[in-house]
Amino acid sequence: MLVLITYDVNTETSQGKKRLRKVAKECVNYGHRVQNSVFECVMDAAKCVEVKEKLKTIIDPKVDSIRFYYLGNRYKTKVEHFGVNNSIDMEGVLMF
Repeated sequence: MLVLITYDVNTETSQGKKRLRKVAKECVNYGHRVQNSVFECVMDAAKCVEVKEKLKTIIDPKVDSIRFYYLGNRYKTKVEHFGVNNSIDMEGVLMF
């Protein structure tokens, strides 16, 4: 299923900036960055629980927030994009 992970980390302190980097670094392990604080992740339910628990240990829930949007398996009909296309085929072969 496609899961959209979005986050807003308060960066007014050096600890906040550190949390922001940690959240972004963790999200890169699970998906593709499509905007500054937005990742598209194709994962099963177990992976989703895994990343959710990891991110919850990084953020400060008093000043930060994370949202998970579950778009399901038929997400290709639910995503519309305009402008510069920096996306990749999440289910295709990746070669670096």
